[in-house]
Amino acid sequence: MTAMIQLISPVDGRIYAERQYADATQIEHTLAAAADAQAHWKRRPLSERAALCSAVVDAMLAMKDDIVPELAWQMGRPVRYCAGELRGFEERARHMIAIAPEALAAIEPTPVAGFRRLIQREPLGTVLVIAPWNYPYLTAVNTIIPALMAGNSVILKHASQTLLVGERFAQAAARAHLPAGLFNNLLLNHDQTAAIIGSARVQQVNFTGSVGAGHAMENAATGRFLGLGLELGGKDPAYVRADAHLDHAVENLVDGSFFNSGQSCCAVERIYVNEKIYPVFVERFAALTRQYVLGNPLDEATTLGPLVTPGAAVFVRGQIAEALALGAKALIDPTTFPADAPGSAYLAPQVLVDVTHQMSVMRDESFGPVVGIMPVASDDEAIALMNDSEFGLSASIWTQDLAAAERIGNEIDTGTVFMNRCDYLDPALAWTGVKNSGRGVTLSRLGYEHLTRAKSFHLRHEI
Repeated sequence: MTAMIQLISPVDGRIYAERQYADATQIEHTLAAAADAQAHWKRRPLSERAALCSAVVDAMLAMKDDIVPELAWQMGRPVRYCAGELRGFEERARHMIAIAPEALAAIEPTPVAGFRRLIQREPLGTVLVIAPWNYPYLTAVNTIIPALMAGNSVILKHASQTLLVGERFAQAAARAHLPAGLFNNLLLNHDQTAAIIGSARVQQVNFTGSVGAGHAMENAATGRFLGLGLELGGKDPAYVRADAHLDHAVENLVDGSFFNSGQSCCAVERIYVNEKIYPVFVERFAALTRQYVLGNPLDEATTLGPLVTPGAAVFVRGQIAEALALGAKALIDPTTFPADAPGSAYLAPQVLVDVTHQMSVMRDESFGPVVGIMPVASDDEAIALMNDSEFGLSASIWTQDLAAAERIGNEIDTGTVFMNRCDYLDPALAWTGVKNSGRGVTLSRLGYEHLTRAKSFHLRHEI
């Protein structure tokens, strides 16, 4: 009998969906179908691929009214924000479709008499996308649409917590009349996923998840010489300089810290503030944080939903408790958030001061609604603290001095530098990380380079 997978909703702890894992026969059929479909798909003109991929996007957007509450039930984000994920889905997909002709165009060196020389971008074959639950449409579309545009076939293995998202992608592909076998959604356990990676029947794996799982991906891929894109999380810092526009910085950093209950790889998890404005910044930051409404994400009034599981909340509560035991001070009284209940997935937001880098909350990824704030005396001190981390996904600088932001940004070990904004992926820019935040690139024209291989033509036509 095939094993079952249960999706436990963080809303009320009940089973929201139940499905069977794929069996060996289904996996074999999918791998064969993907290879066969890709052999035909790569020969289709780019304009035809674009039309079909655009139809996939249209089909997904047409399901918005069903997707919004479904997403809240699966991973807990308030319904008032769920439609925003589909807007981001569309923005990224449309952009990657639009830039494909330029990104995939042949590169022609300086002409040489008697020769035709060019470098073509060839599809890799089958791309395995392993997507997470926290932004299940956005993270998946980062690879799915450009992989298809580049001439690859795709197999999607979505997180068990958001398994219905994989089904929505499959429905959109079917409604857009994508060729059979070109896009495939599989429910896989860890062993099955590892076996596919090690089978030599997929040529690229793009994974978003934890550092530990990233190591497992690398182990599974050992000896296969396939491409491996890893986005593994972060402990993203923000630096607020003395010349920052204070109200703007507070508003955006509160949102960057607590949107999606802090469950974002690029959430702001630690903030460094110039000591001259530190007291007023902290006061305003805490005051705005107290305005959140923690509760059932299906309620339109809710602005902060539950974490994805009670276990995730236990971890964050543990970080807070450790920090307090080591001398930190909590600025938010959790009893003012009636939905906060120990042992549940519902957790009040927390702002900590008097924190140090000896505390887990300033060092280890929290992935929850907590942030620590420290004063700094100078740019150099801020840079040193921002770089004092095993992660390097994004960092934000809050200042009115563009030159200072560029100078500081050049000193930070990170994949993306923001000025006066945070927690946003611009599809025209490369999304990448350093250190334990991973390797590889999605989005932008550089994202296409990781979904294709170079093929050189050196043609001598005059003898």
